Amino acid sequence: METALALVFGSAVGLSLGLTGGGGSILAVPLLVFGLGLELRAAVAISLAVVGLTSLFGAVLQAKSGNVLWRAGAILGAGGIIAAPLGAAIGALLPDDLVMVLFAILMVVVGVRMAAGKQERELPVGRFACPRDDDGRPRPSPSCIAKLGSAGALTGILSGIFGVGGGFLLVPALVWVGSARIEHALATSLVAIALISVSGFIANSGAAGGAAVLMVVVFASGAAIGMLSGAAWKCRLSPVVLGRVFAVVAIGAGIYVVAQVVL
Repeated sequence: METALALVFGSAVGLSLGLTGGGGSILAVPLLVFGLGLELRAAVAISLAVVGLTSLFGAVLQAKSGNVLWRAGAILGAGGIIAAPLGAAIGALLPDDLVMVLFAILMVVVGVRMAAGKQERELPVGRFACPRDDDGRPRPSPSCIAKLGSAGALTGILSGIFGVGGGFLLVPALVWVGSARIEHALATSLVAIALISVSGFIANSGAAGGAAVLMVVVFASGAAIGMLSGAAWKCRLSPVVLGRVFAVVAIGAGIYVVAQVVL
């Protein structure tokens, strides 16, 4: 039964990632904690492993389209790799109930942002953004590298604490700071998420327990299936509708998490 649930829950996470891109991974930890009964830090570790593997799978698929900006993704990922262990250390010091409440707040913030219907393609490029060439690719400078690395570091801290991939931060950072087009930002964020998740998983792996390998394999298999399905359906549905449906799910899940902690 636990294996079947892990497959179903992994498929749900993969489906949300495939349909909405960054932000879908915030469903993983609540499903692992409240659906499969895992301890919080173990759930964070497994979530990061699954998110990392799924993002790597998605990046390989996106690479065929030529939309991945490998250098920008590597810079973001490097910042996250350095900072993720700090996030894991902070998370280990905080009471589990507090982490879950903060996580619920994060879910609600992401949900409200998506409910507002603000798609990254509509966001203006930042005043201090990197210059870009005619193909929409950022031209790196020392200041540009520092800004992208800082965005990656912030994402790494959140990743280490909460077990999220951080696409909801990385995509806007690539648009605002990296001056990347939306199609490049969405594809490139997968590279950074995969790198950051590896670092976060290693930092949290001690809490995963002996059953982690089987759980990761089953959960990740479901996530891969869900991502393929979500990617296939994404082109058939309105981005606004998708965003608002995910917003309802995220906000509802956030409220549910708080209720579980408080009651």
